[in-house]
Amino acid sequence: QVQLVESGGGLVQAGGSLRLSCAASGSIFSINGMGWYRQAPGKQRELVARFTSGGSMVVADSVKGRFTISGDNAKTTVYLQMNSLKPEDTAVYYCRTLTEGHLYWGQGTQVTVSS
Repeated sequence: QVQLVESGGGLVQAGGSLRLSCAASGSIFSINGMGWYRQAPGKQRELVARFTSGGSMVVADSVKGRFTISGDNAKTTVYLQMNSLKPEDTAVYYCRTLTEGHLYWGQGTQVTVSS
């Protein structure tokens, strides 16, 4: 079993920044396979940024140049630095990991960007 706990969401004005954290615990020993997804009201959940199983990074085109994913293997924690936030970035942000063939989701953290 793996538990994912997100933190760092909140309300910010357009152009501002936020940093999300996702701490993993349980049967997980690497940040490979961890990543961030988001779901806006009335929309499907979508990829924001993730680490592949091989440790490469995949970043959605909509956030490239503004969002950066990083991680700390020793803490099995991934971060999402979000800069130049836009109102359309408003969503619930979820941490996800695919570990040993099992998919786990965090509870989500709300990010609201006001115009």
